[in-house]
Amino acid sequence: MDDRDRAILTELQRDSSISIEDLAGRVNLSRNACWRRMKQLEEGGVIRARVALLDPARLNLGLTAFIAIKASSHDQSWLDRFSEAVKDIPEIIGVYRTTGETDYMLHAVVPDIAGYDRLYKRIITKVPLNDVSSFFVMEKVKETTALPLSYAD
Repeated sequence: MDDRDRAILTELQRDSSISIEDLAGRVNLSRNACWRRMKQLEEGGVIRARVALLDPARLNLGLTAFIAIKASSHDQSWLDRFSEAVKDIPEIIGVYRTTGETDYMLHAVVPDIAGYDRLYKRIITKVPLNDVSSFFVMEKVKETTALPLSYAD
């Protein structure tokens, strides 16, 4: 990956709907050269998808929660059941296996506390858990989908 690829990725992270002509102009490449590089980045898996970022508040999803899960078991059967259970819940937008006292951290969006309570009940009925702790976001100080590109080689 060179500086031109990083420039393409920077622009796409800002606005993935940019036209190829505008993108090429911003990164000082011909349209065809820019398109080829973009295709290579897609085929190489660097660009996984181009999506629209939606405003949760405008979709009545005003409460963001992080849910710390302690597993009741660490065998493969439990792990498989847990993975399948959380994949089927659309309010859960991220699931991360973590180190420390918490086994998993879930990122969820719901309309309100009543919506969270419904989500909580769905989670605890899907698979046995040792502990569930929730943290509600009061303010989003920083939220971005843009990845730092200085580490890419």
